[in-house]
Amino acid sequence: MSGTVLVTGAAGNVGSEVVKALLEAGVTVRATMTDDRESERIPTGCERVAFDFCDASTFPQALRHVDRVFLMRPPHMSDAKAFLPFLAAMKEAGVAQVVFLSLLGAEKNPVVPHHSIEKELKKSGLAWTMLRPSFFMQNLCTTHLADIRERDEIIVPAGSGRTSFIDVRDIAAAAARVLTEPGHEGQSYSLTGEEALDYDECAAILSDVVGRPITYTRPSGRAFAEHMRTRGYPAEFVSVMRAIYMVAKMRMAATVTTDLHELLGRRPISFRQFAEDNRLLFSADA
Repeated sequence: MSGTVLVTGAAGNVGSEVVKALLEAGVTVRATMTDDRESERIPTGCERVAFDFCDASTFPQALRHVDRVFLMRPPHMSDAKAFLPFLAAMKEAGVAQVVFLSLLGAEKNPVVPHHSIEKELKKSGLAWTMLRPSFFMQNLCTTHLADIRERDEIIVPAGSGRTSFIDVRDIAAAAARVLTEPGHEGQSYSLTGEEALDYDECAAILSDVVGRPITYTRPSGRAFAEHMRTRGYPAEFVSVMRAIYMVAKMRMAATVTTDLHELLGRRPISFRQFAEDNRLLFSADA
């Protein structure tokens, strides 16, 4: 498939890996950024363009000659209606396919914003593909990294629920596949790893890999929210995280699917492999 792919959220964990995977596949990529500081987090070899979902004046340049779009919800945006102007702009620009990074089970969970965004995308008249990944392994080496480094603790309100964690590199590989071959329009893929772990098991694997004890603290939702606010995270972001962790606490995040294996023809990256690949990052001396 020819044409340019626009990748929104290109400086983030998933977006940067999607850019990398598409470039490796020989695709022309245009990567969005909200300010110049994000530029260094975007892989080289692609065009960069200033973009803001809330500023329609940034849409024409971002969508110029674009054939397909990888669409990500910014963490601070939870209102699906806020995406309507960009959905309309994509349709007017003749975008042939939109691949939306949703969430495992979003189609049945109206609490998470991904649910409403999926509905709006389906109503837009655009050809869509939904990627519904489970919880990212990489959240432990980004959002929760300071707790692991400084306190030797995993602080998430997931109780004893299990989660079928997925590595963002696998999500990116799946995104590149559905963006570079025909036949994925109107399809939804639930992407998980090969096993469902609880956070005690994650802590045990991390402890073994980094060589020091890591503990899972099992905070309440309220205690977690207060802790994250002290870390400087905005209330809306923390609220969405609480909703996602509640899914795990209610034992609804343990689903293991074969969609990733069928898309890629290989096994997903394991949690232990993820931990080993990021061992130095988890080091207290990093």
